Amino acid sequence: MSDRLSSIVTRTGDDGATGLGDGSRVAKDSVRIQALGDVDELNSVIGVLLAETLPPPIAEWLAEVQHDLFDLGSELAVPGYQAIADGHVQALEALVSFMNEELGPLKEFILPGGLRTAALAHQARSVCRRAERAVVALAREENVSPALRRYLNRLSDFLFVLARYLNREGGVPDVLWQARRR
Repeated sequence: MSDRLSSIVTRTGDDGATGLGDGSRVAKDSVRIQALGDVDELNSVIGVLLAETLPPPIAEWLAEVQHDLFDLGSELAVPGYQAIADGHVQALEALVSFMNEELGPLKEFILPGGLRTAALAHQARSVCRRAERAVVALAREENVSPALRRYLNRLSDFLFVLARYLNREGGVPDVLWQARRR
């Protein structure tokens, strides 16, 4: 790896193209690169959430998600490669179930907010949905593993429930949407 990243400024992308992991080159505005960029942004937003003080073991869960997202990105960067499997999806589902056991039933729509950490989890959820849309668009043009698509869908569910869980753990109620305020 040290030889691969010894020179960050390569100038190879100055023409508007970038290299994929298989050596092929694509336009920087291709659907594949859009999906890869959205996943990268999602990983960055989760990194900002991880910079906050979080109750245990949430930091460990999110660190695992970051590694999964990096693997998912490698799957997008190398056409035909598969890094995300059904086990990754099942792990997220188990965490959602665990957190949901601690939460009351959701009877109202909620707004992003409450604790700062919960608001950041909501932000990560919205970026995750965008990444998922980009991957769906890519899947219309190229082969994308079903497990990868399922992972992003479950991850947005996880981040939504995590936001609620963070508020609950912090003793702060969710921010409820109020219909007909005027």
